[in-house]
Amino acid sequence: MKTEIIAVGTELLTPDFQDTNSLFLTAGLNAAGIEVAFKSVVGDDSRDLACALRTAIGRADLILCMGGLGPTEDDRTRETLARVLGKKLLFRKEIAARIRERFRRRGLRAPAANLKQSYVIDGAETLDNPNGTAPGLWLAAGRRRIALLPGPPREIRPMFESHVLPRLERRGGATVLRRVIRLTGLGESAMEMKLKPVYAIVPPGVGVTTLASPGDLSIRLTAPVKGPVEAAEARLDRIVRAIDRALGPYIYSRDGSSLEAVVGGLLRSRGLTIACAESCTGGLIASRITDVPGSSAYFLESAVTYGDRSKTRRLGVPKALIERHGAVSAAVARAMAAGIRRTSGAGLGLAVTGVAGPGGGTASKPVGLVYIALARARGTAVTRSLFFGSREDVKFQSSQKALDLVRKSLTPARGKPL
Repeated sequence: MKTEIIAVGTELLTPDFQDTNSLFLTAGLNAAGIEVAFKSVVGDDSRDLACALRTAIGRADLILCMGGLGPTEDDRTRETLARVLGKKLLFRKEIAARIRERFRRRGLRAPAANLKQSYVIDGAETLDNPNGTAPGLWLAAGRRRIALLPGPPREIRPMFESHVLPRLERRGGATVLRRVIRLTGLGESAMEMKLKPVYAIVPPGVGVTTLASPGDLSIRLTAPVKGPVEAAEARLDRIVRAIDRALGPYIYSRDGSSLEAVVGGLLRSRGLTIACAESCTGGLIASRITDVPGSSAYFLESAVTYGDRSKTRRLGVPKALIERHGAVSAAVARAMAAGIRRTSGAGLGLAVTGVAGPGGGTASKPVGLVYIALARARGTAVTRSLFFGSREDVKFQSSQKALDLVRKSLTPARGKPL
């Protein structure tokens, strides 16, 4: 089933907005055994949108078009598709009544603009939208199926799961097994070199895809089920074991979990707590840790001690130590980690200090130089790293290295213990 996703919205063609919905849809489709062949982003101009729709109808069996179903003048997806298919728009009284009732419950009168969402393409099924005023549409164009979905994530996601996926499952799709292995602390080219023996044993039909970003790598395996599921599972398991032999110390997740989730699980299982003292990362480590539900069980606090005076006042880092070694130094990172551990009462104290850039670097302390320290009851360990890339890249890589330092300290069988 050739599948295409079309994201509609001029804002998605600017640097200010990201199309995250297509990633969500792709994950859901892949889980149902449907691969996405094409993705496109088109602005609100009806002529451009019509061109994108005609192209998709000419090459895809399933088209998911999201956005442009709202009440404003530039929301034209419904009208444009009707024109492309040569179909009429029909007013549905029951949809208009639901829209009016939705506004009435909030003590408001439904604007006339919202009532245009009561029009449905002739022959289409409506997809209920309890989280917004725009219903989705599901219709046939010959052998093709087209879904029109709203753009807001809180509307499209439940609609896709409740209405689109069940329709696709009824049509029948292949079962595809997947594995996602994530790792850090290794460059992409080094990972490829270590994977060469693994590629040699991958059987036909099993897909291996590697994705790389600064500080984070992933290996994605896919295997269509042809015959017993157990046989396909066994094929993937053999490859996973080979990857583990090649890259074991760098692997932090074998089920696609994020590093912060893995670290959280380790802290919880060992009954440990952690607190952070951050300088160049500006609270990013704490933000990542607290993105994990239930993190209050092991995360106590974070101190963003950006300035030197803050390091002294909040963490007890001696002023003389900063003057002698500089704020970006192993000595200060060590003192920061010990200080946050002492003042918070946490089992682990994690600290980071560095030069995130783009300015502020010197010959002896260039941009990207970062010291990370982890204080435990048995002592404090410090690492020195030199990261490359933008300010955002340096901050993320610093947070990744810091979290991985915690992971390794809690999994001596997988990484070098501190």
